[in-house]
Amino acid sequence: MNTNAILESTQGAFETMPKLSHPDNDPQAGNIGNEQQWQAVVAHDPRQDGRFVYAVATTGVYCRHSCSSRRPRRENVKFFDHPSAAEQAGFRACLRCRPRAADMHGNDLHGNDPRTKNVRAICRYIERHLDEPVSLRTLGEAFEMSPFHLQRTFKAALGITPKEYADSCRMNQLKQNLQSGQSVTNALYQAGYSSSSRLYERASQHLGMTPDKYRRGAIGTAIRFTTADSPIGRLLIAATEQGICAIRFGHSDSELEQGLRREYPFAARKRQDETLSSWKQQVLEHLRGQKLSATLPLDIQATVFQRKVWSYLQTIPRGSTKSYSQVARAIGRPTATRAVARACATNSVALEIPCHRVVREDGGLGGYRWGIERKKQLLEMESKAQSAHA
Repeated sequence: MNTNAILESTQGAFETMPKLSHPDNDPQAGNIGNEQQWQAVVAHDPRQDGRFVYAVATTGVYCRHSCSSRRPRRENVKFFDHPSAAEQAGFRACLRCRPRAADMHGNDLHGNDPRTKNVRAICRYIERHLDEPVSLRTLGEAFEMSPFHLQRTFKAALGITPKEYADSCRMNQLKQNLQSGQSVTNALYQAGYSSSSRLYERASQHLGMTPDKYRRGAIGTAIRFTTADSPIGRLLIAATEQGICAIRFGHSDSELEQGLRREYPFAARKRQDETLSSWKQQVLEHLRGQKLSATLPLDIQATVFQRKVWSYLQTIPRGSTKSYSQVARAIGRPTATRAVARACATNSVALEIPCHRVVREDGGLGGYRWGIERKKQLLEMESKAQSAHA
């Protein structure tokens, strides 16, 4: 199978997995209480590795609680259930403790089931051999399993194949290397890539820009933004020359601007309320239940899989919901429920890509990047607007 196709179709699913028992999990819902989490950080307790990560507002970095870095001040610390939630909030992974490696596989890999242990061991093996091609035959010989059974067991646990997992690890390592300031060439080879020719094109696609520009923090990219009051909190709209790149909710302008700054640290960010007033008005009208006269232009980077999910979400009628599994079946990937949840969690354009209309199979709301309460309010507002229209 073409490697590029694999990366395109699955990258949104496996960079970091949401918690398997609660797809699209609320990033602030910790596994243990905040005080216990803080005590684990203070004690550098390795027994809790993989259960949560903590982020430090003053550094913009998130770590395992067992990280040997200097203890931060309590008031600067926030806790997240998994690395993806911390990254969605604008933090980057610590290069010392590499927290992604502890929790990128989902909670199911922390159990004692023999199959779970096997998959965990396979993940560790792949991570140690990123600089060489690891075939199913090689893995089968290493773990005394048939290639077919190994792949089936691995995919049942994570929703992706061993090859896709290896590709994900390399891409994540590439991002970390570039963010740390390494040259593009060194970053590629240290991440396990054997050449830079075709990879450079792939990396450009999945990073959303060339590796060199990604390394420099999107330096030179012009991003305009504006904020406004909305029925569910402060709203930020950011746009490039091509279109809207972010629609976010928050409690304050400073919180929203800080998140934008962390995502585009060296971009030329500029507040332009008047320039974006038309788009802002359309978004607010859409939020209040009015139908848009035209589709807003979006400038978002996405894999083929993410685009399939997001395009389908835009067809879900206002006032209606679909489950993660229903979305997976609708796009022709019935076993990709967790990948659908991940695509929802990584959506950076609220409302225009209505990920709030996707819920759990049992009818529960699941999670929402901008808070479960906002998801509940959005669904209630849409239901009322639809009833009034009818």
